[in-house]
Amino acid sequence: MEFDVAGHRLVFQKGDITTIAADAIVNAANSGLLGGGGVDGAIHRSGGPGIMRELNEVRAQIGRCPPGQAVVTSAGDLPADWVIHAVGPIYRDGKSGEAEQLAACYRNSLRLAQEHDALRVTMPSISTGVYGYPMRSAAQIAIETVVGCLEQPDNTLKSVTFVLYDDPAFRTHVELAEKLLA
Repeated sequence: MEFDVAGHRLVFQKGDITTIAADAIVNAANSGLLGGGGVDGAIHRSGGPGIMRELNEVRAQIGRCPPGQAVVTSAGDLPADWVIHAVGPIYRDGKSGEAEQLAACYRNSLRLAQEHDALRVTMPSISTGVYGYPMRSAAQIAIETVVGCLEQPDNTLKSVTFVLYDDPAFRTHVELAEKLLA
């Protein structure tokens, strides 16, 4: 499913984010930048050990990466130039700043993509796996934030593609996008 947002493409597709060609791929990372399960584990497995070597250097400089923030490495063996490791919030009660942190996560990811001259970005649904963020709420924040970034006059991105891992996540994102962009 594809939408036009101020002359830019916003795409939703179901699949494996590690197989989709892009200039930058967003990784749903943990604050320790240590790899993990889900999307993070898949990106590290497919991208190879060079990504973790670069993250080791990043950790030596900054320590942990707080929720809402992101860092960049090269993409190793992935079909991309960059991996943007974005740390989403762990969902507690929806009243502990999670929405602001999740929106910041997407904004910082797209800012870093543009700073690295990326034109095409792929991203997962951040924080909706083991971090427990309810899918519908997370999808609305993600879509609204990405649309807001694409509508900025200084935006240089050509496309942002949400690559979603299953049918329910895909349907939720498309349904919300249709409502928000109608």
